[in-house]
Amino acid sequence: MTSTLHQPAVLHAEGPFDLAASARFLEGFTPAARPDAAGEPGVLRLAFPVEGSWRHAGALVRQRTLGSVEVSVVAGEEEAEAVVRQVRRILSLDVDGEGFLAAGERDPVVGRLQARYPGLRPVLFHSPYEAACWTIIGNRIRMSQAARIKQRIAERHGEAVEVGGQRLASFPEPRALQAIEQPMGLPEVKIERLRAIARAAQEGLLEAESLRAFDPGEALERLQQLPGIGPFSAQLILVRGAGHPDVFPDKEQRLHEEMRELYALPAATAADLAAVADGWRPYRSWVALLFRSHREARLAEQS
Repeated sequence: MTSTLHQPAVLHAEGPFDLAASARFLEGFTPAARPDAAGEPGVLRLAFPVEGSWRHAGALVRQRTLGSVEVSVVAGEEEAEAVVRQVRRILSLDVDGEGFLAAGERDPVVGRLQARYPGLRPVLFHSPYEAACWTIIGNRIRMSQAARIKQRIAERHGEAVEVGGQRLASFPEPRALQAIEQPMGLPEVKIERLRAIARAAQEGLLEAESLRAFDPGEALERLQQLPGIGPFSAQLILVRGAGHPDVFPDKEQRLHEEMRELYALPAATAADLAAVADGWRPYRSWVALLFRSHREARLAEQS
């Protein structure tokens, strides 16, 4: 397949959005392992297997105006539209965010976070497949170690894509991942689980659109049928892989700790916090990201 640079596509956000906020988020998001995220302000470079065909592609995303971006695609002719759709989802631009600020008007704690992180929307893994692989790699090891292993797998078994003058390692497509035999710093059980995730992706069990079409409870149940995917991992795949905007991560302890801190509810249970989060509907996933971003920034300031 010959990759070419296509005529840029323009994506418009419904509701607040700032690409620079996305780039700042990726700077501190360990799983992204993005050495270029802190480079050119208002610019993101992405490389990934295109969901469905799994051919490798790249995208150069530039801030056009506040609320819109320009996407230059590096891919084969038949992949260009699919790449733009995938970038739209990765940046959460496929969700109507017009009502997002209303959650902050109802809840002053949320409102203060929205004011501190204006225009920030979830930046997703490239696909639910890649998110699922991350959960397997990262289970029971430090995030920084998992990020190095994930990057090493991409460099050795993925494909290099030149995007805006930089060569990025695209994560292996499912067939290539199934062929991995080297340990790559992982125990054999994790290698086997990665192969199972790759098979599931090839069978269409990890398609973002399909996962979001299910009721969240059903989607989570289906994901937990995959080897190595428990409740926490299933929520991460649905929220940060498929991009479901309205799931409260009731297994995410760091989020719960930050909620207890900011709401001054030190004894609140997960059920109590889920009840608080009901006021964030239909953007519970988005608001949860604000709490997690605030927690990471606060802990960094204290260290």
